[in-house]
Amino acid sequence: MKTVILQSKFILTLVIFIIFSGFNFMLADNNSCQPGSSGQKFTDSHNKLNKDWKKILPSDVYHITREKGTERAFTGKYWDNHDRGIYKCACCGAELFSSDTKFDSGTGWPSFSAPNAKEAIEELPDDSYGMQRTEVICKKCGAHLGHVFPDGPAVTGQRYCINSASLDFQNQ
Repeated sequence: MKTVILQSKFILTLVIFIIFSGFNFMLADNNSCQPGSSGQKFTDSHNKLNKDWKKILPSDVYHITREKGTERAFTGKYWDNHDRGIYKCACCGAELFSSDTKFDSGTGWPSFSAPNAKEAIEELPDDSYGMQRTEVICKKCGAHLGHVFPDGPAVTGQRYCINSASLDFQNQ
């Protein structure tokens, strides 16, 4: 009798877990692209659903900015760009970084010592893949940009390691 009760409790717990896991998955898939753990609402009309972003973004840009992907080192269009200008969010056009803060980190990704304006980005904890990192997202639309590390130049000590696919460049 005790075994039947324990099995019933286990099955009930399992069913509840599956229901809530599936429900959260459905919410995550249909909600607007918001930063992972902050739950913050975005400040403008770029508060789109995943399906809307998928329709308007090239597949590589969608994968990196909306699914938190990473391009391979030394393959992005801006890792070796030395032109003067502004780097904007590929999704919403927000000004994120300036060529004045770009430096060659030797990593194969565009690296910056500071954002164009601290208000343009948000930094969130990222514990994925068994690492403790700090994710960088566009504060305006929630696009995943890359990560920031504390091994940058002496000026700030920060290295904003950003995927080229998450950026558009405007010459000055």
